[in-house]
Amino acid sequence: MALLNNDKDILPLSSIAELLTAKVRTLKMYEDKGLFPVKKDAKKLYSINDVKIISFVHYLASVKKINANGIKYILEMLENNMDEKNRQEFLDIVENTLEKISGSEIKDVEVF
Repeated sequence: MALLNNDKDILPLSSIAELLTAKVRTLKMYEDKGLFPVKKDAKKLYSINDVKIISFVHYLASVKKINANGIKYILEMLENNMDEKNRQEFLDIVENTLEKISGSEIKDVEVF
């Protein structure tokens, strides 16, 4: 039995939107603003690890009401000031926190 590869790009944005109970249009807006991991492939599939970042971005925008520049700054801080182990631990904590938040607490953001 093979172990799961959380870095393999397998999920389209529409599936991620369904997982997050968000609109595809909203996630596309985040993507257009450069808030998601860069994908060079035309298919723009995302990995499980990418989904953690995407859900964090969606949380920051919809619950914490942080604008695109603020989110970019936070993501840069994560990327530049944390080693991989600490970044993954932080994203795991975020994931656990997001699991506890009800869907009604996260509003889909259309105007960003």
